[in-house]
Amino acid sequence: MQLTAPATRRTGIRDTDGMAVASFVLGLLGLLVLNVFLGPTAIVLASIALWRGTQRRGRALLGLGLGVADLVVLVAFMQADSTISWSF
Repeated sequence: MQLTAPATRRTGIRDTDGMAVASFVLGLLGLLVLNVFLGPTAIVLASIALWRGTQRRGRALLGLGLGVADLVVLVAFMQADSTISWSF
């Protein structure tokens, strides 16, 4: 019975792949709700995943772009409504 991760697949790589996917999901979700929190979180997770060398580089870049888009949407609606939040 093996209790440790196999030598061919390190746990750190799996963690960075998870961060890349999480940044994508949070960035996508942030376009709809809580973009003031989810946008920066997606940006941070994507940046860490890219810095650590994730194998899911495309997902991390999409998460980074969606995180930035969340903040752009927030600023656009703040300018239109003169409030910090927005709703449909």
